[in-house]
Amino acid sequence: MTRSENIPPHRWQHRSVAILVLAWAVLQIGGLFTPGLLDDVDSVYIQIAREMLQRHDYVTPMIDGIRFFDKPPLMYWMAAGSMHLFGIHDWAARLPLALGVLALLLSVYAFGIRLFATISPPNAPDRAALYAALAMATSIGPYLYTRFYIPDILIALWMTLSIHLFLIALDRINKLRSPLVPMLGFAAVLALDVLTKGLIGIVFPVLFVLLYLAVTGQLNLLLKLRIPAATLLFAVIAAPWHILAALRNPAIPMPIGQGLPAKAGWAWFYLYNEHIARFLGKRIPHDYGQVPIPLFWALLVLWLVPWAAFLPAALRNAFRDLRAPRQSALRFDSDIAAGYDTTSALEASSRTHEAALSLLLWPAIILGFFTLSSRQEYYHLPALPALALLVGALLAAADCRFTSSDPTAPNLHDRARRQALRGSLYFLVPLGALLFLICGYLAVTAHTPPAGLDLNTALSSNPALYNLSLGHIFDLTGTAMGFFRGPLLAVSPCMLLLGPIQHLIRRRGKTFAANLLVAASMTGVLLAAHEGLVRFYPILGSKDLALSINAERKPGDLILIDGELTSGSTLLFYTGQPVILVNGHVNGPWFGSFWPDAPHVFANDADLHKLWQGQGRVFLLTYHPLERAADLSAFGAVHNLAHSGGKTVLTNRE
Repeated sequence: MTRSENIPPHRWQHRSVAILVLAWAVLQIGGLFTPGLLDDVDSVYIQIAREMLQRHDYVTPMIDGIRFFDKPPLMYWMAAGSMHLFGIHDWAARLPLALGVLALLLSVYAFGIRLFATISPPNAPDRAALYAALAMATSIGPYLYTRFYIPDILIALWMTLSIHLFLIALDRINKLRSPLVPMLGFAAVLALDVLTKGLIGIVFPVLFVLLYLAVTGQLNLLLKLRIPAATLLFAVIAAPWHILAALRNPAIPMPIGQGLPAKAGWAWFYLYNEHIARFLGKRIPHDYGQVPIPLFWALLVLWLVPWAAFLPAALRNAFRDLRAPRQSALRFDSDIAAGYDTTSALEASSRTHEAALSLLLWPAIILGFFTLSSRQEYYHLPALPALALLVGALLAAADCRFTSSDPTAPNLHDRARRQALRGSLYFLVPLGALLFLICGYLAVTAHTPPAGLDLNTALSSNPALYNLSLGHIFDLTGTAMGFFRGPLLAVSPCMLLLGPIQHLIRRRGKTFAANLLVAASMTGVLLAAHEGLVRFYPILGSKDLALSINAERKPGDLILIDGELTSGSTLLFYTGQPVILVNGHVNGPWFGSFWPDAPHVFANDADLHKLWQGQGRVFLLTYHPLERAADLSAFGAVHNLAHSGGKTVLTNRE
């Protein structure tokens, strides 16, 4: 009899998959239809996809008819393909990202089953994989950063798949089998990664491969990884768009005094400015925030809340396995003494070391890279699957009853159970109790907003923080809490369940039920957060104003934004019309505007005055209605068409 006879097959469990799909459907599908698109990157990405559909040009991204070279095309292609199938709707554009989240959850689940396949008892690998995927589904970070259309959660998917495929390739080499198929899969994922967010799609996975092989003393295996064939497939997938984009957008003369080279095109802006210069913090224009390094590292823990409660112990266990990989073989000594085949014991030890090394090296690469580079607060999202898998392993060890003849197995179970209880007691209990009290107090004591009071009136203003993706959160005040009474009332009992109540259940040994309660409670919290986003939406988006314009607009009318494009970029999508930017020749479309065929969408105050006193009707979205009305009244009548979220649409005709 061999130990391998007791190792469970790498099979997905129907119940676990059903739980993951249910969590995904409730959180992701439920949020497709509300709120509207957000101004800035959300609507910019999706409007570019829409213009690709309209122009039938899937090589050169454009917005408002102007070249936009900031990002690679896969996110645009996904949204364009979905809108081609389902129509020009915001929910259709969001659908591919939601499906990407489902793919991420299932890929984390599959990877967890492989990494922890030698854990006893037979249900432990499934539990570890399930908990890891649930952590990705219900943690704060992955949910918040799928409320708008950015690629970082897809980078987490590509990282998970690429590392999984690489480890499968190594297994095949060690078993004297060909690694060609998994390496071709690795190359295809790298190509998709590059088409999603650029050169880091190569840097992170390749750096992982090189460091993993170096640490394990297997650099010689590079010669067996079928690199020429994998490189060829990578080039076939990734190279065509890059070549076509360079050929269709060659270098042209640039204006003097802009900080630009004498000649520049797609290659300079995308390959150098968007990658190398951004890494060095010298990108032109510098239109993004920079998170301090200590805060950047702290946010990694915040984005994994509430499952971060178990992260310190999970990290300690991983470092223990990494420092002493051979010690894990001791748990099989009794089996060996009883006549079991030692091969499986060594395989289990090797797999334990492989899991620890992979799940520590993976986030270390991402955190290290962005510690040295320019960074925003969500750039480390691709590291979260590794940390979730570490947490999943700890919770599975605490959850599953060991039935092996291995005398050390109960000790491992008892240690993990104590660690999980401590994480619950010292993190989840105080967090849940505190937020239960705070949210309940605010919900009960917050004054009901007077009739006609706009949320924007109750907020503070912190424009210095608006370069951060969640900068508007700091605008909230005590007065504004009355607008969020419903979400606060929902969060309060959920935090009670997530903290004290789940801990009582965990103490009674019902760990599976306790972990599911954490996930279910957090689902309620995230749904409440989504409802809060819906109520906050007028501050972040301009859909209501666009619909007001649509109700009045006639052919030939002009739509203007007072400021840069991101001040009201949702107008483009919801009106389906180009816009003119008044004093907005900055940031996004700035570089593309230097092409001779770029439409004249940039205006100054003098241009606005001429349009206002002309024969045509003009709609102007502005954040400063009183100042603009005083300025424009000398050139014609000024009428208030609509007001929402601190933005007003003025028009020169009733």
